[in-house]
Amino acid sequence: MCQKFTADELNTMDHKAKNDVIYRMQDRLDKLEHDYENLMEQIRLANQQRFGRHTEKLDEIAGQLSLFNEAEAYFDEQSPEPVIDEVVGAALKPVHRPKNKGQREEDLKDLPQEEIPHDVPTERLNALFGEGNYKSMPDEICWQLPFEPARWIAEKHIIKVYVGTDGLHQDEFLRGDHPDTLYRGSIATPSLVAGIINSKYANSSPLDRTSREFQINGINLSKQTMSNWVVWSAERYFQPIYELMIKTQLQAHVNQCDETPCLVNKDGRPAGSKSWMWVYRSGHLYQKEQIVLYEFQKTRNTSHPREFLKNYSGICVTDGYQVYHTLEKEKEDLTIAGCWVHGRRRFDEALKVIPKEARSKSTAYLVMKQIQAIYREEGKLNELTSEERLQQRQLVVKPLVDALFVYLKSTSHDVSAKNKLGEAYGYMLNQEKYLRVFLADGEVPIDNNASERAIKGFCIGKKNWQVIDTISGAKSSAIIYSIAETAKANNLKPYEYFEYLLSVIPEHMEDTDTSFLEDLLPWSEALPENIRKPNQ
Repeated sequence: MCQKFTADELNTMDHKAKNDVIYRMQDRLDKLEHDYENLMEQIRLANQQRFGRHTEKLDEIAGQLSLFNEAEAYFDEQSPEPVIDEVVGAALKPVHRPKNKGQREEDLKDLPQEEIPHDVPTERLNALFGEGNYKSMPDEICWQLPFEPARWIAEKHIIKVYVGTDGLHQDEFLRGDHPDTLYRGSIATPSLVAGIINSKYANSSPLDRTSREFQINGINLSKQTMSNWVVWSAERYFQPIYELMIKTQLQAHVNQCDETPCLVNKDGRPAGSKSWMWVYRSGHLYQKEQIVLYEFQKTRNTSHPREFLKNYSGICVTDGYQVYHTLEKEKEDLTIAGCWVHGRRRFDEALKVIPKEARSKSTAYLVMKQIQAIYREEGKLNELTSEERLQQRQLVVKPLVDALFVYLKSTSHDVSAKNKLGEAYGYMLNQEKYLRVFLADGEVPIDNNASERAIKGFCIGKKNWQVIDTISGAKSSAIIYSIAETAKANNLKPYEYFEYLLSVIPEHMEDTDTSFLEDLLPWSEALPENIRKPNQ
């Protein structure tokens, strides 16, 4: 507690003692002012994170849409109705573009079609034109897009049984072949299990919700039954594909790494103990073989990426987590590249705690504008080869990066290390070595956004189901998430792909030669066309 003086004590105090009191008061006021500013920063940032739009763009903050008024919020009666080819496969091609003759038919060739004629009755033709006084003109084409909800079929397999009647074969029986089953004595089929897996791992719907949706259609499948099928499929059928994907990924020149916490209910530790789902994906600028791998671990320590990457030689794009930098020091053949998004995000947070009227004149704003310029020029290089991209980075992007770091170093002495802006400065300057790696290699992305996108499906899913019940379930989830996200990254339809795997792999369970797996990998050209998204 601060010492208090009476008026008499102050009147009798010598000049030096009074100065000491004043100096202590100044120091205390400085500390209080600093604490107040930090508190206000935290309040502004908390309000932004709670009520504002989660974005790093330099524009005004907008309110989030409520679930209940979403239809009203997006309603616009002036908005034009989409045409059929803007809807079918629209995510894979630009919506508005000139149409060549026959292009629409080409766009829709992979979608099942039904022709419905709308002819004019002969009586009406004769009444208007006279009998036979007319000819057919080119047809007008009108498209519509019906939807058919899930349809269930109970397959009744009739196995014929015969018995001998003569004296030689009397009482001997001969039966037809039983249908193959995914699991012993199970009613499960590839299409049913693929649908369950697609719902949970591609669409982030928890199994109990899927179970309730099935019940609406008169199908009573418990969450426990579906969980068993998922774990058995991962362990029995998908594990070899997963291991082959790991082997292939570790041959890539560039990889990207990230991790996110999760809770496992029964792992031998106290309730609420954190576990971690690690994600490793091939560099997203190398489009030939896009691979996304999840790995479940109990902790976030160095031993896990050390083990996973022990035979890897190349570049890993990561955030600033010290574990990865420790690995770089241990492995001479490993280079860590930094993530510009994490640096930009810190300056965005620093900008958001500044009052709106002062933002455009702030240091955080000036740095954000410079980072924005770097991203703008980098964005122009997406379609180039790695060699062309490297050349342009050296020519155009590197001078912008150099200028930014010159500015940061020249202004760092004016910035307090104890506020959000100081944290942003500290991150950028400490990470400079890693943030410059992308300038020297055209295959290295500027940030780790691709890993964050790859792990997003799991993050959305865990918000729905909160915890994983067992370690076995967590490891199975890692395998299936890996296959689902890799399928998406290679423009496959997850449901069709899982159904295909569950139809083909069981036929090879007795094989000692596993080379057939090569043709099942998500980027294999041997996959059936119906598994691929149309208009790739």
